[in-house]
Amino acid sequence: MPKLRLFTPGPTMVPEEVLLEMARPIEHHRTQTYRDWLKECTENLQYLFQTKSTCLTMTGSGTAAAEGAIVSMVPPGRKALVCHGGKFGERWRDVCKRFRIDHVEYEFEYGRGADPNRVADALKKDPAIGAVITVHSETSTCALTDVAAIAKITRERDVLLMTDCITSVGCLPFKMDEWGIDVAITGSQKALMLPPGLAFAAVNERAWKVIDSHEAPLYYNNLKAFRKSLADWDAPWTPANTLVRGLRVALGLIRKEGLENIWARTARLAKATRSAVAAMGLTLFAKDPADSVTGINTPPGIDDDKLRKEMKARYGVQLAAGQGNMKGRMFRISHMGFVDDIDTLGAIAALEMTLRSQGHKVDVGAGPTAFLKALSD
Repeated sequence: MPKLRLFTPGPTMVPEEVLLEMARPIEHHRTQTYRDWLKECTENLQYLFQTKSTCLTMTGSGTAAAEGAIVSMVPPGRKALVCHGGKFGERWRDVCKRFRIDHVEYEFEYGRGADPNRVADALKKDPAIGAVITVHSETSTCALTDVAAIAKITRERDVLLMTDCITSVGCLPFKMDEWGIDVAITGSQKALMLPPGLAFAAVNERAWKVIDSHEAPLYYNNLKAFRKSLADWDAPWTPANTLVRGLRVALGLIRKEGLENIWARTARLAKATRSAVAAMGLTLFAKDPADSVTGINTPPGIDDDKLRKEMKARYGVQLAAGQGNMKGRMFRISHMGFVDDIDTLGAIAALEMTLRSQGHKVDVGAGPTAFLKALSD
């Protein structure tokens, strides 16, 4: 029986220490014990986001935090500029549509990051825009946006910036306060090395002033309700306290390794993977690739679904398919969280062997050799 090795960009592999902590007897959430957990987690989330701002822990996927942030940030009479070049940016556009938030769209090519100059142009053309919504690392296309450059523009124009950091915080360089980002959201199942079920929103004072200026049509995902409870290190609704228990351990592991070391490890794995991709005669999907997840174009003559199923069945290596109109055209391999050089080397070897078994011409060992050479450079 092959050992399962998750290389999907969420959920990712969960460390044994975290799994064991979550297996302990369940604790009631209206207790001092839970409040102590949440306090510790909140302080470590500030480290994770590189901020002194309020960090909220919510029960739900990252979409819960994004919905709460988007609806809260854009009061009546103001518009949002939604930057999208992938499935998740499109999701934030759809949130605006569902809540009837006035918005304009800046759509760009899949595999590319948003162009800060285009954002600046949009803001010049429409002074009613009060918030910009963008994605730092677009999980679906594996592309990176320079959110630091966009934040500089939004600050100059006194416009709020919300950034989806679901596949960037905890694995890519991200400095909320230094860059001037107003709201950042993420989820538990990516670089935080937890099962799905927790969402996080870091919100600065500039954003709170706007959020406090109106009553957003929200109940469960109401950021003001979470802030109010956080004053007592509590949650407004029943929290996923077992996940919060695991979060304490996961954030402790991140703090122990150090963000700079994690950023360097992620970059190293991504660079070596890209070298292996080229050596196996494959190409990248993204023209502006993110280091957190690598998108690989499915080569001619290879059935993407069959490729991934065989890799999992024979070697226990699970990759992710493309999403939407990218399904069948590309597959994705994650570099986030609880993964190291040897794990990824094994995944590259499994990919090469599976490609060969399905007729793709590649010399034996080409991928792993290129991966190892890139690591040693």
